[in-house]
Amino acid sequence: MAWLDFAPSAASLGIHYVQRPMKKIILDDILGFSAYEKVREQFRQGIIERKKARRIAVGDKVSLVFENRDTVIFQIQEMLRAERITDLDKIREEIAVYNELIPDAGELSATMFLEIEDQTHLRDSLLKFLGIDEALSFKIGESSVPGQFEEGRAKEDKISAVQYVRFRLDGGAQKALLGGARAELTVNHQNYQASQVLSPEQQKSLAQDLVD
Repeated sequence: MAWLDFAPSAASLGIHYVQRPMKKIILDDILGFSAYEKVREQFRQGIIERKKARRIAVGDKVSLVFENRDTVIFQIQEMLRAERITDLDKIREEIAVYNELIPDAGELSATMFLEIEDQTHLRDSLLKFLGIDEALSFKIGESSVPGQFEEGRAKEDKISAVQYVRFRLDGGAQKALLGGARAELTVNHQNYQASQVLSPEQQKSLAQDLVD
């Protein structure tokens, strides 16, 4: 299957601008239990290696893992394995849910983690991050792209430690990312300020999402 090949695509080596949606996952992309067990370790190690360039820490309490077809397929396979789900209709339902993590054309999609080490005051620590959905931006060249968060994961008295966020890049931001312009993730929140410039490896990995 194509997702077992971890070599960079030819498109990732070019700098031309192509606005192309990433393919959604279908049932044929998912392996059954026995077939998955045969390739699981190889696939898992490949995902671990690829995520090294796709997990970006912004300070010491916020990190983002940028999702693509490989990372999402891995999540589906592991969830089906853990829950022992074999019913095809239920598998299709799970695929539909996880497909929401796949970025659309011109987008980058990430799972954001609020990393709280002290679990004794977890709720109070998390509440300090209320409003972070208006504080995250991705600066690429001359463009500043606000993070667009999934609704319902933060309320007045509650916030999830796991958030889902998209960055909708216009043509200028896409060209800048593909062309290697400076790219920086920034959190400018009243209780948390941090930023992180992407390494060339990280930038190349995310730029590939725009052309895959």
